[in-house]
Amino acid sequence: MGFVYVVDDDAAFRAAIERRLKMAGYEVACYPSAENFLGNLPGDSELGCVLLDVRMPGLSGPELQGQLRELGSTLPIVFLTGQSDLPTTVRTIKAGAEDFLIKPVSSDQLLPAVNRAVTRHEIARSQKAKLDMVRACIARLTPREREVFELIIRGQTNKQAANAMGCTERTIKAHRQRVMEKMQVHSVAELVSLAERVGALLVAGQTA
Repeated sequence: MGFVYVVDDDAAFRAAIERRLKMAGYEVACYPSAENFLGNLPGDSELGCVLLDVRMPGLSGPELQGQLRELGSTLPIVFLTGQSDLPTTVRTIKAGAEDFLIKPVSSDQLLPAVNRAVTRHEIARSQKAKLDMVRACIARLTPREREVFELIIRGQTNKQAANAMGCTERTIKAHRQRVMEKMQVHSVAELVSLAERVGALLVAGQTA
C-alpha cells in the first residue's frame, strides 16, 4: 500500500497514528522533528506520503515543505495541526500540500487523505519517469540536432530552418530524421507534445 512518514514532535500522537496506519496496511516510519526527517530523507523509489505537523520546535512543517520542494521530492504532504489556521492552510495547499487535517484526526479523515496522497504519488512518479526519459532523449541530440529540434517545435518549415541555420533543406531533413529517431517519435505533433511536457518550448522561445 505504501510508506507513510509521520513527522511530529508529539511522541504519543506519533505512536497512535502509527498503530492506526499499520492496522490499515501501511508501512510507517516516524520522525520527532523536521530536521530528523531531512537527515534520513527517503527517496522517491518507495510509494508513499508524508504526514507533517505544522508547528514543531526548530524547522516548521511549511518550512520543511519548502525544502522538500527545493530538493525535488515528489512525496505528497498531508499537514496536521492542533488548531485551525486558515492563512497557513491556504499557503501550504497553494504550495502543493495534498490535504490539511485538524487534530484529533479520526480514521475516517486520516485514511482517505493518506490514500489520496499515496495515489497522487504513484501518478507523480509515473509522470516524472516519462519526463526523465524525454530529457534523456533530448540530451542525446548533438548541438546541431538540438538547434533543428528547437526550430521544428517552434513551427519552422524545413526551408525556414535551412535559412536560419545557413544550410540546405536536404541537410535539415537529414538532421530532422535523426532528431525524430532519437526522440522516438513518428510525427512533428508527437515531438511538440514531448517538448511541451518538459518545457523545451519555453526554452526554445527564450533562445529565439
